[in-house]
Amino acid sequence: MSPIETTGQHDSDEAHLASLGYTSEFKRDMSPWANFSLGFTYLSPVTAVYTMFAVGLAVGGPPMIWTLVIAGVGQLLVALVFSEVVAQYPVAGGVYPWARRLWGRRYAWLTGWVYMIALFVTIASVVSGAGLYFSSLLGLTSTVDTVIVCSLAVLVLATVINYLGTRVLATAAIFGFAAELLGALAVGVWLLATERHHNLGVLFDSFGAGDGSNYLWAFAAASLIGIYNYYGFEACGDVAEEVRDPGRVIPKAMRRTIYVGGAAATFVAVSLVLSVSDISAVVSGEDADPVSGVLQTAFGTAGSKVILGIVLLSFLSCAISLQAAASRLAYSYGRDDMIAGSRLLRKFSPTRHIPPYALMLAFAVPAVIVLASKFSEDALTKIVSFASLGIYLGFQMVVFAALRARLKGWKPSGAYRLGKWGLPVNIAALVYGITAMVTLAWPRTPEAPWYDNYIVLLSGALVVGAGLVYMAVHPTHGRSEAPYDDAIPKKKEGAAGTDRAGESDASEPSPV
Repeated sequence: MSPIETTGQHDSDEAHLASLGYTSEFKRDMSPWANFSLGFTYLSPVTAVYTMFAVGLAVGGPPMIWTLVIAGVGQLLVALVFSEVVAQYPVAGGVYPWARRLWGRRYAWLTGWVYMIALFVTIASVVSGAGLYFSSLLGLTSTVDTVIVCSLAVLVLATVINYLGTRVLATAAIFGFAAELLGALAVGVWLLATERHHNLGVLFDSFGAGDGSNYLWAFAAASLIGIYNYYGFEACGDVAEEVRDPGRVIPKAMRRTIYVGGAAATFVAVSLVLSVSDISAVVSGEDADPVSGVLQTAFGTAGSKVILGIVLLSFLSCAISLQAAASRLAYSYGRDDMIAGSRLLRKFSPTRHIPPYALMLAFAVPAVIVLASKFSEDALTKIVSFASLGIYLGFQMVVFAALRARLKGWKPSGAYRLGKWGLPVNIAALVYGITAMVTLAWPRTPEAPWYDNYIVLLSGALVVGAGLVYMAVHPTHGRSEAPYDDAIPKKKEGAAGTDRAGESDASEPSPV
């Protein structure tokens, strides 16, 4: 792109943002490739598979692989809805500013609150998973305290990299993407070539998983691996003010994140399943860590250390991307004066072009969650379950807001539009999201104490309840004078087919 074209695009981007009521302090230093890499490293197929593979295989057996396919299709529908929204409203912060435009301040505040808490918990889940592999890489005994210290070390490193600014963040995302994808492909190919103990038919054999009467319940429980894998694409939109031509670039990046991330995750999971010599031992609980065993056998002590290093790099890249998304959301709240502490959250570093206090919040809260995990049994599974529920709830609040807006007459006018497919895709995305949330929250351990059996549902209700209480006693959202309620643009008089920004209707593209 020539300097003149670059300047013209920048002016157009800033004019679009100004029409939405904002003047950005961010620099548009993030290339389309870096924006896609940010979404990919947040989705991080290696992180998701290596974190939840043992749980998924033990609970559902090899057919748990198919949850990756089902969740991928469902989340693609959500990504298509988000693509229309971000193309029209390319504002930093993602789901909060989108919900603000689609519905209004109060609804947006609660949407952003749920999503922000879920992001903090997701960061904690990622660095907790990293801590386990980090301690193994260092040759330490993986005690609870050791894993916590290693987890905090990963979190500190991710925070330092984010503090270095957008350019460094973009470079880290690209490097993380390349390392993760190449590592995943190399490990998968090597395992299939040297350690394959089963043929593909095993993917349809449950190996006795479940209670023996209804496998569907076991499959639903194992679906956490698929549900946990497919979010992160929305991070492409969280940094909308750091990308040139965001209305075109970000929808493409979101879809590519689903395609490439889903394919990589499925390939890694399949190669691991076919390489586990005794699947029955995993299902029965005799082998609680099949991944380490497979890597040790396939690569030896030295080789497995290299693989663990690549896996750890994937976890670090994922944590960096998550922090970037969480900090932009907190900054967006602060800029709109929508939450206590807005004066600090909206502060911006003019040299590094990042919101320093919002980033510090995205460090402090996950650190507390990691420390608190010392007092919970099976903490990682619980953290992952709630993180997934919170993210999905935040997603579906936007999907529902978009559906409501459509039914009230909203016609997307950004660079990406679904056209006649908009309404059916929106409805299908909502149905999928609700089904996934029910699956996540459904109690499956009747032998456990009631509060443990309902931990995911209770934690979700606690976050929503705390948000509603906050809104009642500290109505910051009601005092905000930032722009909102712009979901249904009024037509210019005598200018049918255009919105108030003067953008004309375009032809209807294929959704994907």
